[in-house]
Amino acid sequence: MRLSRFFIDAPLTLGQHELPEAQAHYIGRVLRHSAGDAVQLFDGSGQEYLGELIEVGKKSVRVELHEWIAGQPESSLHVHLGQGLSRGERMDWAIQKATELGVAAITPIVSERCEVRLKGEQAEKRLGHWRQVAISACEQCGRSVLPTIAAPVLLADWLASVEADLKLVLHPEAEPLTSHATPQRLAFLIGPEGGLSDVEVEQAKAKGFHAARLGPRVLRTETAPVVALAVAQQLWGDF
Repeated sequence: MRLSRFFIDAPLTLGQHELPEAQAHYIGRVLRHSAGDAVQLFDGSGQEYLGELIEVGKKSVRVELHEWIAGQPESSLHVHLGQGLSRGERMDWAIQKATELGVAAITPIVSERCEVRLKGEQAEKRLGHWRQVAISACEQCGRSVLPTIAAPVLLADWLASVEADLKLVLHPEAEPLTSHATPQRLAFLIGPEGGLSDVEVEQAKAKGFHAARLGPRVLRTETAPVVALAVAQQLWGDF
């Protein structure tokens, strides 16, 4: 039987812990776990802990962690995804699947054709939501380290600050990915629903980005990162 596995947003050690209220509610009220059930917890540090629920109440859950195990190794390829900001479920899908595919960092990009604009409290709320999407993906896929999710930034600002051995931007006219030397750090820029404008692609190239082509068909903004990351992990990562 597969152990229930949960992320805890606090440093873990061997011994007893009272879980944060949100996780306690989910474990006790939603999943209906009870005292004596085995669990596996991780805190994003790369370590995992095996333990047992010793008290399950309506608002509180206590766990005894009795064994430390090494977490799932991260890919040797560090990928920073610059993902064009898109609407609702499309952005969630891109973040979820990018997390499953081993992305190290995700920055939502505000570009010319973005249909979404986030400010102030709304931006903070969406950032928290995206982080929870990534946490849930890590819980499901077995990752022990959470990807970093940054607040949305303007495309020009991201282009000026992102650092990588190899920088790629989607474009229909491109050299083969296999023509590039194996990178340790990769940056991948993907446009929003309306794509990047020609001017924006040229701006990316001026900042050291190379054009990348992922087949003959036009991919949706939420499909492109799945394909891009899968190809990159196959060529240079841990697939």
